Amino acid sequence: MLTATIVVPVLAAVVLLVRPGASERATRWWSVAAAAVSLVLLVATWIRFDTGSAEVFQLVEEVDWIPTLGVGWRLGVDGISLALALLSALLFVVAIAYPVELQGRHRQYRAWFLFLEAVSLGVFLTIDLLVFYVFFDLSLVGMYFLIGRWGHGEAKAAALKFFLFTLAGSLVMLLGFLALYLGTDPLTFDMRELIAQQPLAGEGAAAGLTLLAILVGLAVKTPLVPVHTWLPPAHVDAPGPASAILAGVLLKMGTFGMIRIPLSMMSDTFARYAPVLAVVAGVNIVYGALVALGQTDLKRRIAYTSVNHMGYAVLGIAVAGALGTGEEAGRQLALTGATVEMVAHGLITGALFLLAGSFWTRTEDYDLDHYGGLAGRAPALTGATTLAAFASLGLPGLAGFVAEVQILIGAFAVYPVLAAVALLGLLLTAALFLQMLQRLFFGELPRRLTDFTDLGRRELLALAPLLVLIVVIGIWPTWLLDLISPTSELIVGAFGDGP
Repeated sequence: MLTATIVVPVLAAVVLLVRPGASERATRWWSVAAAAVSLVLLVATWIRFDTGSAEVFQLVEEVDWIPTLGVGWRLGVDGISLALALLSALLFVVAIAYPVELQGRHRQYRAWFLFLEAVSLGVFLTIDLLVFYVFFDLSLVGMYFLIGRWGHGEAKAAALKFFLFTLAGSLVMLLGFLALYLGTDPLTFDMRELIAQQPLAGEGAAAGLTLLAILVGLAVKTPLVPVHTWLPPAHVDAPGPASAILAGVLLKMGTFGMIRIPLSMMSDTFARYAPVLAVVAGVNIVYGALVALGQTDLKRRIAYTSVNHMGYAVLGIAVAGALGTGEEAGRQLALTGATVEMVAHGLITGALFLLAGSFWTRTEDYDLDHYGGLAGRAPALTGATTLAAFASLGLPGLAGFVAEVQILIGAFAVYPVLAAVALLGLLLTAALFLQMLQRLFFGELPRRLTDFTDLGRRELLALAPLLVLIVVIGIWPTWLLDLISPTSELIVGAFGDGP
């Protein structure tokens, strides 16, 4: 079933490419249907998933690929990877369905989207380290073409910068993967064995350098300051649906990788450097919010909030890895909160970037100074943007609050000073979103916007699942926490509470 989840979008992409006469409407429905199949398969996996199992990985599918190297087609899920795979599959359905100017290349656009969906799901579902790397790198290819061919402004330059930054980071990360691999006995890329063996434990400088190499690659993808500079131009010049996937799915590969690889496979080494990672996360939180507050470009402002919010996720992961603090319950809570933050951020920021794309479709302008007074002209757009913005600033009753309160409680138990810094970030985030809403929707309506149209039916139908889930998670998060919390407990509890 997990293999089919990855294969179906690839086959659908191939079909699109060999049908040159297909209409835009036909390719849209074909692509949405293929993406929906993967979502349905993952929902079926969720139904079969046993949250009470003592096994970390379930529903494993395994076939030898390169036996001499210990590489295999190995797929499996835990609560964290399943939650992120479900999020990704939903976002791809929504992004593919969302209306956008395709410049007459609708088959190629949707084929690249389906390819990107397949490799993105592969990152979250594989339990082989080398296959993880292959999928991780292939995701760059799909996003590069979506930005470079269907973007606007300086799209080609933004796509190139995105590709080179993230490829350089992944090559450094590969060196860390090889060091882990060479530390196993027998040699294997099987993540289950790597977690069990804890290669390089007690190796001192060698382990530290390996951890650094892995974290550099994952930090670029997340992204963390100072290797974040590729993100704003990539978002600004990408089409709205591609931005939604970049923020909602690809950034999660970095934070998910931190949980799956260094936190789980190098727990002792990770614990030694967890305070450093926590400080970097604190910088991300405040820096991202401050820089976002200074942006007059709508999409660039939303892009920098991703830097801010991924800082919260990384802070939760750093807290989870802080062995020897005597706060196992707090560390488990922080890891659960970090995962919920990834899910919430995907839903919220995915919706915000889609809405930004709707602004561009109508005016080809992201400058906040050129808007105002739209609340009366576009009530549906106003309501959807306001809901997503309030969720992003952490308003109680919405998904962002559920995530951030768990991270903050866990952080107060382990790094109270950094938790206080994170609270400052919440205030800055509230200021930047409230100011954004005021500039977009209130005040006097500019004459150039007198013909501005509200969200259409297709836009509303595509956004509805994201907005509904933002509210549902905020009001009733139990169903999501029941999926994630047992895995958090297994990961944190597996390494005890002392070095």
